[in-house]
Amino acid sequence: MEGLTDMEQEYYYNVDTTKKILGCDKHYHGVFEIYYLEKGSCTYFIDDRCYEVKEGDVVLIPEGIIHNTVYQNERHRRKLIQCSKKYIPTSVYEKMQSLVYIYRNPTVRSDIDRIFDRIEKEYENSDDFSKDMLVYLTGELLFLLARNIRNRQDITTGSVYIEKALGYVRENFTSDIKLSDVAEICHISTEHLSRKFKKETGLGFNEFLNMLRLQKAEYILKNDKDISIAEVAFACGFNDSNYFSEKFHSVYGYTPSSLRNVKK
Repeated sequence: MEGLTDMEQEYYYNVDTTKKILGCDKHYHGVFEIYYLEKGSCTYFIDDRCYEVKEGDVVLIPEGIIHNTVYQNERHRRKLIQCSKKYIPTSVYEKMQSLVYIYRNPTVRSDIDRIFDRIEKEYENSDDFSKDMLVYLTGELLFLLARNIRNRQDITTGSVYIEKALGYVRENFTSDIKLSDVAEICHISTEHLSRKFKKETGLGFNEFLNMLRLQKAEYILKNDKDISIAEVAFACGFNDSNYFSEKFHSVYGYTPSSLRNVKK
């Protein structure tokens, strides 16, 4: 979130009606995300599954979870909050596992709309009290969802073999796996898997594979200073350290060595 104000660095609100969703090329980030689809529909790829998201659904995504949206041809309107952990009430955060990822509950939709409207007004007309008000309103939203979780409805997910493919890639991404290998395991053709993978996740197979590898590489670079860049590359499934550095730079905007040199 470079170039944002101090408040926006830890709390960012956005309303969008275009097909391009706010986010970065790496499809994950170090903040909590609350997505509300006010109008339209989309397929939401999160972690290892694809969900059919409908009007009125709320999507809750903790930090570090790879995700992407594929919108249908119809017009849509979505509201998005990206915030630091401090905006999440402790009691809700402890029960977050039962809330994520998709929340569908028509009985509380009017209350959800009301809270988002207040958040939008507070964010757009900020003053000395806005930061505390956003903490309060975001907490109110999450308490609303948590208190009404028993009325949450089931969500339709994507193809079984796409979920199988995603799970296999996540378990084996550090190995030398190819699309043809995964297609054979799923008992479908390579071409069909490639098309369905892109259609449901919004990501190409190699794009998803590289993202998992780069995410692991980012973690190692931040937490283990004793491993060389080449060793990090090979540990994450890249056979060429130069290619790894190029891909890392193209996605993150800086080199692996630059990340390692940043002081905590």
